Order: sequence, then C-alpha cells, then structure tokens
Amino acid sequence: MAIKSDKWIRKMAQEHGMLDPFVDGQIKKNAKGEGAISYGLSSYGYDVRCSDEFKVFTNIHSATVDPKNFDDKSFVDIKSDVCIIPPNSFALARTVEYLKIPRNVLTICLGKSTYARCGIIVNVTPLEPEWEGHVTLEFSNTTTLPAKIYANEGVAQFLFFESDEECETSYADRAGKYMKQRGVTVPRL
Repeated sequence: MAIKSDKWIRKMAQEHGMLDPFVDGQIKKNAKGEGAISYGLSSYGYDVRCSDEFKVFTNIHSATVDPKNFDDKSFVDIKSDVCIIPPNSFALARTVEYLKIPRNVLTICLGKSTYARCGIIVNVTPLEPEWEGHVTLEFSNTTTLPAKIYANEGVAQFLFFESDEECETSYADRAGKYMKQRGVTVPRL
C-alpha cells in the first residue's frame, strides 16, 4: 500500500469525482481576502473544509450520550460561519466536500496542526474502500476555554493509500450504515 501524491489525487478528483468540489492547490484566504486556515490539494493529501452545519453537545436536558440509542436532545444544531465549542466539550460537523473512495483505496482523516495547537482535536477516522458521502467530523475541545471552528476553511487532511489489489469486500458491498450520508450524521446502529 502506498500513499498517493497530488498528481494522483488531482486525476482521481477530476476524472472519477473522488472529491467534489475539488480545489486544485492550497487556498489561504477567505472570500473577504482575509487569512484563512488553508484547504485544498497538498503534496500528499487534501485539506477538507468544514461546512456551516454543526451539532454541539449540551447537557441542558441531562441526556445520556448512548451510541446505541442516540438522543437528539444531546446536542444543539447551529448553522453559522463560526462554531463555538464550550470548554471540555464536543461538536460534530461535516465536510463541504463529497467523497467517493475507490475500491482499492483506504483514506485516513487527520486533524490540522493549526487547530491541534489550540487544543482542538479532530478524531482520526478511516474512510473505507467504496465509502461515499459527506464526512461527519468530530471535534473535541480539550481546553478549559471556549474554542472556535471556522466554516468553509480547512479543518482536516485526508491521506489516500492505494493498494495493489482490490479488497474482497468493500464498504458498499457491506451496505455500511453511513453510506452516502449527507449533512451531519449522528451515531447509527
């Protein structure tokens, strides 16, 4: 298995729709011309953006977080250019980009160092062969202070590993429960 370069990522995005929308190169300014957390194609990966849809966990209703019986009262929905994650709390968001992972590729999601240096951790997540959809991103604010996440700016980097053979059973073959998800997706059984 080998990590793939910018040339391979560009080809897969342009010819096979692996990333949509695809940004060919690093963007470091926002629409207003101000500095932004970079996103787009890098040397050996792709920096995805966070959409403006967030689910921030709250204890206002004293709900218990249970992955087998998830209660919508566990979070508050926010649609904004900025999301404030309370101290020692957690939020869900989704990528702007829609991904279609090839059958012989494993993709790993890693957090960007800009956020990590502020105590905001993005969960390391694999995207299995033939998985497709908007990626739900998980952010932990490990600090004792409120922390900001910026919509439409870079939040995580995806690395693509291509195998020399196709897997026997892909995520699509198994009809995975998060296949073709759109929007921020909470835990499912």
